[in-house]
Amino acid sequence: MSGIPSMMMRLTVTYNAFDVVTVPFPFTDSSKNKRRPALVLSSKTYFNEKVKHSIMAMITSAKNDAWPLDVIIGDLQKAGLSSPSVVRMKLFTLDHRLVVSKIGTLSEKDRKEIRASLTQALGDIF
Repeated sequence: MSGIPSMMMRLTVTYNAFDVVTVPFPFTDSSKNKRRPALVLSSKTYFNEKVKHSIMAMITSAKNDAWPLDVIIGDLQKAGLSSPSVVRMKLFTLDHRLVVSKIGTLSEKDRKEIRASLTQALGDIF
């Protein structure tokens, strides 16, 4: 036995931009957390594979108060979501070892909306 805890031996998966994943909240490896959906935004080739982390956006219930640049997810089934949801431009990076699972991916129409929202949010830096 190597002495490395089994949690450290977990295989990491590299995610693609526009994958919908389930992540622990508050984003720790604690056994006491809730699972929430998130959207992978960063490039598999240029970022995710290199650092084994992804830049993500929060996905929340469409019932919550709106934020600027929220994007309503139109194709819930393709995204793997069961209730009306929005992508919220609350961005964070997360180690792939903490991702619970991939549950879906965004439709082409939803991807276009996300790109437009990100361009508005970050447009001054391009």
